Amino acid sequence: MFEASENIVNQQIILPILDDKDVELFIKREDLIHPYISGNKYRKLKYNLVEAKQQKTEVVLTFGGAYSNHIAATAAAGKIKGFKTIGVIRGDELAKDIDGVLKSNKTLKFAHEQGMQFKFVSREDYRNKTSTSFLNELKQELGDFYLVPEGGSNELAVKGCEEILTKGDEKFNYICSAVGTGGTIAGLINSVNGSQKVIGFPALKGNFLEGEIEKFSNRNDNWYLETEYHFGGYGKFDEKLIYFINKFKENTTVPLDPIYTGKMLYGIMDMISKDKFPRGSKILVIHTGGLQGIEGVNQKLKRKGINLIQQ
Repeated sequence: MFEASENIVNQQIILPILDDKDVELFIKREDLIHPYISGNKYRKLKYNLVEAKQQKTEVVLTFGGAYSNHIAATAAAGKIKGFKTIGVIRGDELAKDIDGVLKSNKTLKFAHEQGMQFKFVSREDYRNKTSTSFLNELKQELGDFYLVPEGGSNELAVKGCEEILTKGDEKFNYICSAVGTGGTIAGLINSVNGSQKVIGFPALKGNFLEGEIEKFSNRNDNWYLETEYHFGGYGKFDEKLIYFINKFKENTTVPLDPIYTGKMLYGIMDMISKDKFPRGSKILVIHTGGLQGIEGVNQKLKRKGINLIQQ
């Protein structure tokens, strides 16, 4: 599909608390899979773009916010594979000064440079993104397209995420993943062996995710969601989380983002400190990427006078 790195390593994390608790912690560095289409975005787009090509569709359309990792990755993947791409972006106020937005927003600037066309819609209209009538309106206005849903999660995305784990990963007792739309964790649930447990760390508040995950997963006895570490909901974070992200990178060299992976690792380390994992546990954490959004977060932190995330 794309020229992706074949050297995705499981990086062992060495910290004193892990020795004290007799827990082994590894991070699968999926963030290194591709410079622009990293982590679960690579996995989710892989078979969707194969299907779009088989359908002889020239245009790929998807949805996202102004700092969406998925928007940036879809734009890059589309350019590489020869598709025109359209991003339906939440927030019609952004269209009032598109030149200014492109100067200040690295995510949209990058997507624009990859050739993505934008359609900005109101937040009210954006809520209708899955309705047939809204999608038909988009087709009347924009022409035919292959639809990739917000966040990229559908059956083909899950198929790609089922390829994250390899034979060598069977030694781990726990597989941990951040959860956004549910496609990544569903792929992991479908591919782990019978003795492994999958733990998801939602970035959003609410209990609706279990139903979304169950749509795509073939088991319900080998996973659960740890819902105490969302820091207030999607896109929410505080100084404590930013400090943790910076300290974790300083101690391990692994960069984290504050929307997904930072919250997950914060939760995992907190659970380890509270003896939520039995002694002798082997934990594999899936790094789902998302690092391109850090610059946008740092703009917000700078305005608030809070220490920035070190890149």
